[in-house]
Amino acid sequence: MSASYKILAIDDEEVIVESIIRLLTAEDMQVDISLNADDALSKLGKQSYHLIITDLMMPGMDGFQLLNELKKRNIQIPVIVTTGFSTLENAVKSLYDGAIDFLPKPFTVDELLSCVQRGLNYGTIVGLYNKAETIDKLSYVHCPVTYYRMGYNSWAAIQNDGAIRIGVTDLFLKTIKTISRVELQSIDSEVIQGNACAQIETDANLIHNILSPISGRIINVNERIKEQQDLIEKDPYFEGWFYTVIASDLEYELKHLISCSSDR
Repeated sequence: MSASYKILAIDDEEVIVESIIRLLTAEDMQVDISLNADDALSKLGKQSYHLIITDLMMPGMDGFQLLNELKKRNIQIPVIVTTGFSTLENAVKSLYDGAIDFLPKPFTVDELLSCVQRGLNYGTIVGLYNKAETIDKLSYVHCPVTYYRMGYNSWAAIQNDGAIRIGVTDLFLKTIKTISRVELQSIDSEVIQGNACAQIETDANLIHNILSPISGRIINVNERIKEQQDLIEKDPYFEGWFYTVIASDLEYELKHLISCSSDR
């Protein structure tokens, strides 16, 4: 990470923004802070940032309203939301509303750094920082049109028998760059929408959580990807799937997912 990256941290709890400042400046990044969304919007009108980290529940304008305002103003900066006491469902909803990631509070140093790394890489890959420059090696493959996705993190595909196959998106893989180890859950484990269902460790010794796009019981695990990690990197939507799951409330939870047909 580099000092050329500038982060805007928004939280009404000073201890949180001070923690973010301490941890990210130690990684040679610049950090500005705002204690409310109105002040943050004022800063965003005067200068540019590579990444926004914002609390979801704040007095006055909350994180959802901020996401909506950013969309209205066409401010295309990746947003990570942090949440300490809102429900997991609200965190999932923030991904539907435009956040690229969420970070539960209290968070560890590694959780913050891995999340920030993904956010900065996301901005580079989708061309938000330099739209005039195309970097072919960073191109990514969209989810198939019949799939659903949770933010850019994971995908869900309804099978002919009604079961759900889930995995990780190619864009997420591009943001973490390498895979050194994959940790999966076992058959009959329960997964919950928005909770980590798997972890990927990278060569940089960062651990990245894969969020389950739906809730349910795992009935099949793709054990091959533990030893053949290139299956995930080369074919994340087919051979590189993670689990097959019997969904517990598919009709309701699909409302929180983005149809991949909208990406075209």
